[in-house]
Amino acid sequence: MTNLIEQLAELVGFHQSYTDAFGNQVYANDEARRALLKAMGYNIDDEGALNHSITELREQSWRKVLPNVHIAHSEQAEHLVIISIKSDIADSFNWVIETEAGETIKGQQTVNEMAHVEYAKFDHDAGIEQYNKFSFALPKLTDGYHKITITHGDITDSCHLIFAPKTCYSPQEAADFKMWGYAAQLYSLTSENNWGLGNFGDLSELMKISAAQGASAIGLNPLHPLYQNNPAHCSPYSPTSRCFLNTMYIDVTKVDNYLSCTAAQKIVKSKEFKDKLAAAKASELIDYVAVAGLKYHVLDTLFKDFIKNGNEDFEAYKAAQGDALLRHATFEALYEYFREQDFHAFGWSKWPAQYQEPNSAEVKAFQQSHRERIDYFAYLQWLAHSQLMAAKNTAKENGMPVGLYLDLAVGCDGSGVDVWSDKGVYVAGASVGAPPDLLNTLGQDWGLTPMNPVALQVQGYQPLVRALRSNMQYAGALRIDHILGLMRQYWVAPGMKADQGIFITYPLDDILRIIALESRRSECVVIGEDLGTVPDGFSEVMQAAGLLSYKVLYFETWESGLFMRPETYPELSMVTVSTHDLPTLTGWWTGRDLEWRQNLNLYPNEAMGSSDREGRISDRANLLAALEDMQVMDMSNAPQQAPAEMNRELTLAVQKFLAHAPSRIQLIPMEDALEIREQVNIPGTIDEHPNWRQKLPVTIEAFAKTESVVELSQALQHVRPKK
Repeated sequence: MTNLIEQLAELVGFHQSYTDAFGNQVYANDEARRALLKAMGYNIDDEGALNHSITELREQSWRKVLPNVHIAHSEQAEHLVIISIKSDIADSFNWVIETEAGETIKGQQTVNEMAHVEYAKFDHDAGIEQYNKFSFALPKLTDGYHKITITHGDITDSCHLIFAPKTCYSPQEAADFKMWGYAAQLYSLTSENNWGLGNFGDLSELMKISAAQGASAIGLNPLHPLYQNNPAHCSPYSPTSRCFLNTMYIDVTKVDNYLSCTAAQKIVKSKEFKDKLAAAKASELIDYVAVAGLKYHVLDTLFKDFIKNGNEDFEAYKAAQGDALLRHATFEALYEYFREQDFHAFGWSKWPAQYQEPNSAEVKAFQQSHRERIDYFAYLQWLAHSQLMAAKNTAKENGMPVGLYLDLAVGCDGSGVDVWSDKGVYVAGASVGAPPDLLNTLGQDWGLTPMNPVALQVQGYQPLVRALRSNMQYAGALRIDHILGLMRQYWVAPGMKADQGIFITYPLDDILRIIALESRRSECVVIGEDLGTVPDGFSEVMQAAGLLSYKVLYFETWESGLFMRPETYPELSMVTVSTHDLPTLTGWWTGRDLEWRQNLNLYPNEAMGSSDREGRISDRANLLAALEDMQVMDMSNAPQQAPAEMNRELTLAVQKFLAHAPSRIQLIPMEDALEIREQVNIPGTIDEHPNWRQKLPVTIEAFAKTESVVELSQALQHVRPKK
């Protein structure tokens, strides 16, 4: 049956092989292929079932009158959709289009008046079936999400009909000058007001401060919700959903009834609370469990006070969010309920079977019996939404063309609400990751559940639309993590190693159109994180769609190791020194990242570690040569190379170097602005390194007065001035 499994895998979209970062051809592991097909719901243990699945996939485009989804290119004058008509059916059909605006357009089409495209004949036990494909001309519709239904004889079929533009909202439309801003890990912000974790109130203050310095944007980590009842799960790239917000970021002191609620004030003024708060603020690393205990205790109290009188804005928010919010809040309540009974019930797969389906009778009964608790979790989302909207408005009021630059994670944790809510589109058990490369030689398993590309099309891409729209409503720019995953995604099979994954194809052209449509609706610039091994032609595809490329200084080198000069960077790009997964500039210069890799045994062999250390020596020399060539540094002030020591002159010179690039956006990591040595996250580690737990050593109140920040902002204002 191996040949049949290979056929099925190819029809589904799995690749037979790929070329890795080292130039080797890697072939699909048969065991992994079997496991992934099984995870997708295919019966691979029965030859008859295999043959049936293969036949169904090969013939489905003929047996369905319409495709599952059709993307019409709105810039084109003529719009055609390919339809399939069984030969023994009537010679005309009726069609109805329901537009997004609620209008209905009807018509009748004679078959022989359409252009013939293709013919097929299938000979099965039930007899011979013949089909013809034709080009059906669509009326011109406005950009948006519509539906077309065709009826001929006793057959009716419908299709998601989407009219979408070619290009995203551009940075040139946002501002007629080269912009700059800071990249911040929101949780890491410290302030006099916060409770040991950065919050939306801190964000609004940072917007005001950075706008006064001439900044146009603040880049952030993903703000997606994590597990409220499991705060130790703190990676922002492993969310439970991509459609709501992390309520840990609520600024409790900014909640309307915070000062007027007697019960809440009694709590926060108690010695016990003050002691716990002082400890959370004083801790070297973020204590997520402690902060969650403080915040949710008070928020629970504020909610009980809040519901006494009701609130029209809250009710309007619930109505606007509809079933999606109800499912999210229900999940949170169920998660809390079952963890109270079993501490190890981490997610829906650990719940009783009857609660694993969101539409079950038991879940509906739970919604009735726990209505107030579910309302509490909806209330928290409303607070988070209101405060993030306030931060967005602060940016606008202070003249920031982009304002919030948000981050969309690759996917969701398999135990979370998005997977629980829509198992039909997610491949439970499989995991998104990355093949071995120079930085991660064993490959990566990110623990994120992938979407089935076929199921995604059946749903008219709505799960993707919801994720984009949910984030773009706040953002002037959105970074899409691992944009390559929209063309092909690396799946790791259940129980298998990360280097045994297989690539699967996604409908890139369709997805880019969806992104462009949502981008223009929200006036949101889109940045595609395209680091790693990029297939030939992918950069050109991104550029044609109006997505900004993601340029990181460390990787912008020629094969010789020399650093590319800024003028070689594309205009449609966002440029930065580093990312959350890479060393800070200080850490890179001093080799701190290489120390971590060596100490944590992240090198597969000593030779590779030695090679990295030798390479860093030449990298330092090459960087200084590039800075000297661009005349952004007085070389008499160059930092020491051996042993490597960092200095302020290098910090300024590197940012000025990048500022000269034509790239429309430049982001300065706050860790670099503050000359921090330790990096935010080391991929491949969990508890071995304090990932996502480090606090900035300077408060928001002191940030603008810090010498390194003052000098940097002045330099950026000079090279990238606002017009």
